[in-house]
Amino acid sequence: MAKAMFAAGCFWGVEETFRKVTGVTDVSVGYSGGTTADPTYEQVCSGNTGHAEVVLIEYDQRKVDYDELLEVFWDCHDPSQVNRQGPDIGSQYRSAIFTFDADQDAVARESKHAHDASGRYARPIATEITPAGPFWRAEEAHQQYLAKRNGALAENVAT
Repeated sequence: MAKAMFAAGCFWGVEETFRKVTGVTDVSVGYSGGTTADPTYEQVCSGNTGHAEVVLIEYDQRKVDYDELLEVFWDCHDPSQVNRQGPDIGSQYRSAIFTFDADQDAVARESKHAHDASGRYARPIATEITPAGPFWRAEEAHQQYLAKRNGALAENVAT
């Protein structure tokens, strides 16, 4: 299995988006790109750790390639916003691609350039592209957060 790591705003919705992609075998939410070891959600939300909310994706390269994952990434958020997505404001909500090797870095940069040149966005793309550092898995309550809540909502409606 190959890995990819993206930051595209609040990790709950990004996780759900990537879980639906054929060939993605696992998605975990967590934190990366900061200076504090093993940060908590509260610490990251303070904006003092430097981390972004990220998704770590494991995928089967025979079923989906990195280029396709990048397309999902570009489509699931507004990469021209700086340190925010919609109502969520702060550096933890920044747009970022964390690459695991030189090939991913080159493909990500080429993809960013193509999307920036496409005229799709009113502002330049603000997405940072950096080598992947440590991934700190978020607390269990944040894993599959929306799926758990939607399941609870559906269960409450049925009763």
